[in-house]
Amino acid sequence: MKIELKVQNRNKIGTNQAKKLRADNKIPGVIYTKGKDARHISVDPADFYKVYREAGSSKVIYLNLDDENIPVLIREVQTNPVKELDFLHVDFLKLDLEEKIKVNIPIVLLNRDNIRLQPSILMQLTDEIEVECLPTDIPQSAEIDVRDMDFDTPKYVRDADVAKMDNVEVLTELDKVVCTLSAPAAEAEEEDVDEEASVETPVDEEEKTE
Repeated sequence: MKIELKVQNRNKIGTNQAKKLRADNKIPGVIYTKGKDARHISVDPADFYKVYREAGSSKVIYLNLDDENIPVLIREVQTNPVKELDFLHVDFLKLDLEEKIKVNIPIVLLNRDNIRLQPSILMQLTDEIEVECLPTDIPQSAEIDVRDMDFDTPKYVRDADVAKMDNVEVLTELDKVVCTLSAPAAEAEEEDVDEEASVETPVDEEEKTE
């Protein structure tokens, strides 16, 4: 299903104009095209939020601009540091649907709340994977099932589902560690205490006489 977003052209640019747009409840934005001048646009914040929540930065969006239907990716979103959903600016990258593109996609660890080996601590060391593929083949995420992990065997990039997709090339090193599983520190400390208790401590002769 195509994700569409209606945008409007804007002819006036600059900091003051951007402030005026925001005051009128519009987000200033730019569409970048390889080898061409950028196009300046504006978009309704509520419409953008709905699309951004669904598409993120790795799913193709079609911008409805006048009589055009432009395939793009969201490249950068600037937000108010105080108000997370107060969008200040958004950059789009126009796509050639017949040309491969490099993108970073988030890693999703499946069954992280249902790991069989308990108690345990799951630590994620890598949050995203870089891939190259056609825009229409971009995976929304890279998934790794961690249900059956043990303390001795981490999960690697090669364990992600995208590493087995014929239409997607993984550019991140396949041997890069994604996550590890370890025993809780408290449990490890208890084992150390038990070992120490099992060792007989020598007693001074003077202490015996006292």
